[in-house]
Amino acid sequence: MAGQGGAAADTVPERVAEAIERVDAGRFAEAQGLIDRALAARPDPAEADALAFQRERMRRIRLDFTLDEAALEAAVRRQIPDLERTEFDRWRRAGLFEAMVIDGRTRYFNRAPHNLFRLSEEARARRADPRPFRDSPFELRQHAHHAEVRGQALAEGRPDVAPRRVRVTQSLTVKADAVPPGEAIRAWLPYPRAIDEQQEALQLLGTQPTAHVLAPESAPQRTVWLEQPARAGQPTRFSVSYELTIFGQYVDVDPAKVVPAVPTVGLAPHLAERAPHVVYTDAMRLFSAQVVGDETNPYLIARRLFDAVDRIPWAGAREYSTIGNISDYALKAGHADCGQQTLLLITLLRLNGIPARWQSGWIFSDAGYDNMHDWGWLYLAPYGWLPMDVTFGRLAGDDPALEHFYLGGFDAYRIAFNDDYGRDFVPAKTHVRSETVDLQRGEAEWDGGNLYFDQWDYDFEWELLPQPAASRT
Repeated sequence: MAGQGGAAADTVPERVAEAIERVDAGRFAEAQGLIDRALAARPDPAEADALAFQRERMRRIRLDFTLDEAALEAAVRRQIPDLERTEFDRWRRAGLFEAMVIDGRTRYFNRAPHNLFRLSEEARARRADPRPFRDSPFELRQHAHHAEVRGQALAEGRPDVAPRRVRVTQSLTVKADAVPPGEAIRAWLPYPRAIDEQQEALQLLGTQPTAHVLAPESAPQRTVWLEQPARAGQPTRFSVSYELTIFGQYVDVDPAKVVPAVPTVGLAPHLAERAPHVVYTDAMRLFSAQVVGDETNPYLIARRLFDAVDRIPWAGAREYSTIGNISDYALKAGHADCGQQTLLLITLLRLNGIPARWQSGWIFSDAGYDNMHDWGWLYLAPYGWLPMDVTFGRLAGDDPALEHFYLGGFDAYRIAFNDDYGRDFVPAKTHVRSETVDLQRGEAEWDGGNLYFDQWDYDFEWELLPQPAASRT
C-alpha cells in the first residue's frame, strides 16, 4: 500500500501523489474532495487502498493535533503556574510547540506542552515540578554495565558478553464493545527471534488464547498471531509469554584499520535509498556535507554523523504513519524521537557509503525502567556489523573510553523484535496497520477494519532471571 511508507512519491499514481501533497500541506478539505472524486471513478484496488489510507492519515493527524492555542497555554500553565504571556509567545514564535495548520486553523501537537521542557532549558528552569524526565539510566551517564560489557569484551576477545536472562509477558487488550459481539478479533503481538551473538535460548512459555500462529524466524518483523471473538461489555485480551538470553555488545574500533565497505550483494540493500523514509534529499546532502567536511575515514565519518544526530534533542513523537518522510522530518523539525533519529542516521550513513540498517524492540533496566525503543547497526570493514544507538548517544562521565560506547556497543537490556521497518506480517494483516513503520505495541483488526491505538491498550511486563553463564559452546 503506497500510503504505508513503501512507495516513493514518483512511483505512486498521480491522484495519490496529489492527495499526499495536500495532506502534507494541511489542505485536508481539498484532499478529501480529491479522494472522494478519485474513489468514485473506481480505481484499481491498489490505488483505492492508497487513497483510502490518505483519508485515514488525515483522521490520525487530527487525533495527534487536538490543541488550540488556549488549550496549549493552559497545559503549559499547569507546569508553570506563574507563566507570563510574553514568555509563552516567545516560545511559540521560536517553534518550540509543534503545530500544523489544517484548513487554515493552527492546531498544536498533543505532546507539545510536555515536549517544551525537553527542548528549552529556559522552560525547564521554570517548571514547578523539578523531577527529572523518565529516561533509561543507561543513556543518562556512564553506567557500571557499560564498563562491564567493554571489560569483558576486551578480556574475552569477543563482542557478545555480559548476558542477561529475562522473562516477558506482553499483552494487547481491545476495549469493551470496540467490536460487535461474536466478531473475531485478530491480534499480532511482537515476538523476538534468535540472533547469533545478540539474543538466543528463546523459549515460548504460552499464549492467551492458546491457539496461535508463530511467524518464522526469517520474518524481519516477527509476530505471534492470535484470534478470539469479542464478547459484549468485556475487553478482549491477548498475550504472549517467553524467555530469552540477551548479550551486551562491544567492539573496540581502531579507525586506522577501517576501510571503505565493498558494496556486495548482501550489503547493497543497506546502502540504497528506500522511499519514503530513506531518501537523499537536497537538504540531506547539504547537512551531510556540512557535518562530514573533508573526512574520508568511514569510522570517523560515522562518528561525526552520530554526534550530529545526537545533538538533535529528543522529544515525544507524533504517530509515524502520519509522517511522509521520517528522516527528512527529523532533519527539519528541530527535535526527534529514537526511531526518527535512527532513520536520519541510517540515511546519512548510507549517503556516505556506510551500510546501515534498522533494529527496534523494547528496553528495560535493573532500576525498573522500560520503554519501546529503536536503534540500528552499521557496517565497518573489516569489523563487520556493529551496533549503534544514537538516542543514547555520547555518554557523559569520567571515562573517555566509554564516551562512544553506543557507536559499536550495546547494553544487554534490550530485546529486538524488528530487524527492518515497514515489512509485512506473517500471516499478513488484511487492513492498514496502526503503526506502518515499527512494531512494538502490537496490531489488531477485525473484518470491519483496523483497530487503532485509541481502541486498545497494551502492556509489557518483564522479570530478570538468574544470570546465565557468559561462556557458550
